[in-house]
Amino acid sequence: MSGDSKIHVGSRKSELALIQTKHVISLLKQFHPDKEFEIVTMTTLGDQILDIPLPKIGEKSLFTKELETALATGHVDFIVHSLKDLPTSLPKGMAIGAVLSRENPRDALVLQKDIKRHTLSTLPEGSVIGTSSLRRTAQLSKKFPHLKVENIRGNLNTRLKKLDDLGKYQAIILASAGLIRIGWRNRISRLLDADEFLYAVGQGAIAVECRSNDKKIIDLLEPLYDLQTALRVVAERSFLKTLGGGCSAPVAVTSDLKLLKEKEVEVKLKGAVWSLDGADEIIDQEHAIFDVLSSVRCTECPYTNGEMEDIECCGVCPMNSSIEPIPKRKKLDVPTDLLANDPHEKCPVPMPIGSDFMGQCPFLEGDVQAIHNHVELTGPIEGSKDALNVCPFLKATKSGIQAGSKEPKQVTKATEETEQETEADDNLFVGLVPHNGISIENMAKAKQLGENLAKKLADKGALTVMAKAQAVIHGQINEVAVSN
Repeated sequence: MSGDSKIHVGSRKSELALIQTKHVISLLKQFHPDKEFEIVTMTTLGDQILDIPLPKIGEKSLFTKELETALATGHVDFIVHSLKDLPTSLPKGMAIGAVLSRENPRDALVLQKDIKRHTLSTLPEGSVIGTSSLRRTAQLSKKFPHLKVENIRGNLNTRLKKLDDLGKYQAIILASAGLIRIGWRNRISRLLDADEFLYAVGQGAIAVECRSNDKKIIDLLEPLYDLQTALRVVAERSFLKTLGGGCSAPVAVTSDLKLLKEKEVEVKLKGAVWSLDGADEIIDQEHAIFDVLSSVRCTECPYTNGEMEDIECCGVCPMNSSIEPIPKRKKLDVPTDLLANDPHEKCPVPMPIGSDFMGQCPFLEGDVQAIHNHVELTGPIEGSKDALNVCPFLKATKSGIQAGSKEPKQVTKATEETEQETEADDNLFVGLVPHNGISIENMAKAKQLGENLAKKLADKGALTVMAKAQAVIHGQINEVAVSN
């Protein structure tokens, strides 16, 4: 800890990241009123990630690299993340000191306002659904073949503005947790059923990353560490890691925790892998029963409808009238003609890149006007050498090709272990520190649950499906890099 009283907290500069960081600090102040917290914000840029090897292009570690460097050097004491953005293997000496009570992990359908009564199944044939996620694209293609899926890029604000004003998309799909936390729960048209539309590993959970040997910070975070969330996300992350976590392939999960009797719970885990077009689906499920050392509390607020909970029950709560509801946010005021020429939509790198990614593109966190000011666009972005020269995908890919990497390496469990295996010690569980409410043996059992499910899918051919998806995506990136 950098001081006995002042604690430095790392965060990205995005609106959602700062909302989550301030929320964690507000909770910690309730338990540690004598502590002073200072937020240290950082931005990840393309010119800072050129040391990332070719096989790792597209991985979410690009999104956390600078913050983790600050954590390793002691410039910050902990970092607040959306858990789904954290790789299944953390850098050496890092750990997830706590995961907070999980927000609804389901995906949300956001429809144009004049067709809000529709569902995915009732939308007219040819309706365009915007998403940048391989996972969502594959499931939409398989379950709703009458719909057309197209990429949509930018932050939440920009995506909603495009939906409302451009007329190109009839709907977009986003994580419900992000919309709720940023104050836009009223934009959710439908929550997608988790059994029918599986979500990303760790989605909806806030994670606090710290140094694995920093006992003071780990103890500081302990009151925020939610047992139910820990059991579920350890199983989910273990599932992804065993399959080869971090690769560009459509992989998704659902998990559920049920109280069987006092201090005994059951966790059910479902996982799936798809081909890029959704035609091939490999899906299965596993379950395990756990003994816990402390009573399990309900993580869903009893004063909501059970579908759209506010983060940590921070809506209008009769149990704590001093808690202020999350304010509604205004959408970005961007002229429609400028939005229509958003460089995100004209990017020459073929997508999908298999991610709900933020931070890999140096422009994604700025507003659209700032993007246009950054790069002089006299025509399509394909014709702008300045724009191409700052693209982290193309620069890193070209560098790899020039160094003699003619064939993209496939991310497998073996390469994951040799290149990314960085857990600080054997007491971490897919990055998480042990929880005081459960034995080490049961934490290990949660990890084993994910491994068992991954092995069941692998036996059915999941690794072959994933390898084909990775080969296509890396081949597309290489083709563009060579041509430019």
